[in-house]
Amino acid sequence: MKNFAITGVAGFIAPRHLQAIKDTGNNLVAALDVNDSVGILDRYFPNASFFVEFERFERHLEHLKRKNHSEKIDYLSICVPNFLHDAHIRLALRVGADAICEKPLILNPWNLDVLEELEQESGKRVYTILQLRVHPSLIKLKNQIEKEIQLNPSRKFNIDLVYITGRGLWYDYSWKGILEKSGGIATNIGIHLFDMLIWLFGEPVHSEVTLFEKRRMKGELELKNAFVKWFLSLEFADLPDGLFENGNTTYRSIKIEDKEIEFTKGFTELHTEVYRRILNGEGFGIKDARPSIELVYKIRNNIKF
Repeated sequence: MKNFAITGVAGFIAPRHLQAIKDTGNNLVAALDVNDSVGILDRYFPNASFFVEFERFERHLEHLKRKNHSEKIDYLSICVPNFLHDAHIRLALRVGADAICEKPLILNPWNLDVLEELEQESGKRVYTILQLRVHPSLIKLKNQIEKEIQLNPSRKFNIDLVYITGRGLWYDYSWKGILEKSGGIATNIGIHLFDMLIWLFGEPVHSEVTLFEKRRMKGELELKNAFVKWFLSLEFADLPDGLFENGNTTYRSIKIEDKEIEFTKGFTELHTEVYRRILNGEGFGIKDARPSIELVYKIRNNIKF
């Protein structure tokens, strides 16, 4: 049994991490969130120590490390807002734990170099959650694509990507609506999709943003083996007719050569599979995360290449 701590435990994504820790047979010893609405802990780890101040949480983890306590943490799961990821990853390495960080791993690509140096110095690892890479349907698709590319290395697939997730006015006033804190919608809601495309079709060759708004973005992306037209939106008005009226606020569509790819089911179990891989030493690290982080940085800064 491994010991975990978690930051951002009151957030939207934290329950998937709590479930993954529990499903893999491990223990949560400490949790942090500035919001004290964390009754969710009662369903998973009611005996975990809880903190609302980062300084007291940090001191607690340091205490467990220095006393060689039985509850010294092995992993720190990071579910805080994007702009805090870097600092919390550094905390994990400082207290002798591996970091498991939600995507985007960090906002600015140059900080990846520093984190790689800190990995070397600490002997610990920085992992990230790239859960679409463990989706059974997408693994099957990747195998099919690789077979086609082996037969024709210059093959270029035509891809249409649409991701619309309706968000109300609150979004603009939260950290998610602040570019410097979230990285904007290409980073905050698009990072896992851009990572998936790079994983499937190879490194970016060309990128151009054709619509640049706070709540909508559109662009053209060329990968080694694909031409991609993509559209991201937070606007309810962009949802297909009838979807919102039926209680749905999210629409995902990926078409390869006009053939729809279904991957919307099974999302809730993917974090557990990622955790299993990490615990087996097979998780996704800085090297895996770098290409998509570099790409979305260029997209949000409207850098054409």
